[in-house]
Amino acid sequence: MNNNDMMEKEEIFSKVLRAGRRTYFFDVRSTKADDYYLTITESKKFTNDDGSFHYKKHKIYIYKEDFAEFREILAEMTDFIIQEKGDEVISERHQKDFKKEYNANESDESTNHAPENFTDIDFDDI
Repeated sequence: MNNNDMMEKEEIFSKVLRAGRRTYFFDVRSTKADDYYLTITESKKFTNDDGSFHYKKHKIYIYKEDFAEFREILAEMTDFIIQEKGDEVISERHQKDFKKEYNANESDESTNHAPENFTDIDFDDI
């Protein structure tokens, strides 16, 4: 890798957000034309059965021409979630005593039996 390639990948400014198994990396990088863009990388740690671990990473690139709209939509979406559900975390992973609330329209019958379109197969048919 030559010096120009190294410069392209150089991080200008970075921040890290650790969130349980996930880590988010926010990196300002430089293009070949010496302009800046943002990368956001989500890294999740997974543990194998043998105790070893590996990471899965997902990265998005956000360029300056998209900043205003990206910021606007991100704010709109996060505001919507907070307005609708509050800022308290409600999930199976975060609360040991979490119990899913079932919709009153759901009957016990639909959750305890196979779907209507299920075809019962007898092994004698095979």
